[in-house]
Amino acid sequence: MAYGSGSGDTMMKPKPKAKMMKPKTSSKKMTGNKLKKLTEAQKNKLKKHGVHHTKKHMMMMRMMMMKGVSFSEAHKQTQKKVGK
Repeated sequence: MAYGSGSGDTMMKPKPKAKMMKPKTSSKKMTGNKLKKLTEAQKNKLKKHGVHHTKKHMMMMRMMMMKGVSFSEAHKQTQKKVGK
């Protein structure tokens, strides 16, 4: 049979795939997320806490607190990632 004879032997074209939409904001990297300054009370608490921990531990806690995480939550997460 010849092409286009209308007998149904023609090849079917694959359907185009639906395009994936990108999320407007990524959960890991948010633009415009400014760091907040620590209060005097937070600074004092970190100073007392720093006697028992490494500089790496303290730096990570400080950065997390500046992003809005509480002291205790920052400590828990830092202990998991960095250790003492």
